[in-house]
Amino acid sequence: MPGLEDLSVLRVEVAEGVATVTIDRPPVNAQNGVFRDEITRVFDVLHESEEVRAIVLTGAGKTFSAGADLRDRPDAAKRGAFPRHSRGVRAGFDCVMECGKPVIAAVNGAAIGAGCVLALVCDIILVAEDAFMSMTEVEVGLAGGVQHVLRHFGQSDARMFLYTARRLSGVELHRMRVASGCYPKAELLAVAQAMAKDIAGKAPLAVAAMKRAFTLCEYMPLHEGYRFEQTQTAALAKTEDTKEALAAFAEKRKPVFRGR
Repeated sequence: MPGLEDLSVLRVEVAEGVATVTIDRPPVNAQNGVFRDEITRVFDVLHESEEVRAIVLTGAGKTFSAGADLRDRPDAAKRGAFPRHSRGVRAGFDCVMECGKPVIAAVNGAAIGAGCVLALVCDIILVAEDAFMSMTEVEVGLAGGVQHVLRHFGQSDARMFLYTARRLSGVELHRMRVASGCYPKAELLAVAQAMAKDIAGKAPLAVAAMKRAFTLCEYMPLHEGYRFEQTQTAALAKTEDTKEALAAFAEKRKPVFRGR
């Protein structure tokens, strides 16, 4: 794909409006500076790619991502090392949340620490039955992930998860409503790609507006958030895609969207 020819730890494939991004950094898809640079670049490019309307993020092999590569930790004795490192870590998550295309996490295996957070910043989470999530920071004398965990877990479950570093299986994550679906590992990627293809078939401007609303309204008061959503609907009503969608509905045919 143009702009993504020289990747070393990520693979990107595009078909039928869906980009599948695969973390491929053996043995456990740990996240280091190269990973963070590449994922930021990948999602920035996909954000602006008209041929991509939805994204699936998954891991190669048996692991989604085992988290931060501890060999890549900043030296606490060096001034400025931690702020610079932390900024890069945030960018590696923010690029997924800020991407204008919906992102489905296909959690195929262990998602630990930063790997767990990477799944939690996606729009939709699907898990393999034998996958698991774990936040192990308290076991290595660190802390982090509270804000992202609280977006998906209830208060008691979030505290249990973070205080104990317990592994939560795909089945448990689905039961706790952290994941939208739990599937045999052999079926997971196909299910995620089919869901992404379904999203890619919807009016792209409307989907983009919906994602903006999710991102911006999450911490807004109800009145202000809903008012923002209404401005999106009013703007969409003037687009060619919305007019095409309404005409196709009336004529009982499949719409043809052009993103304008």
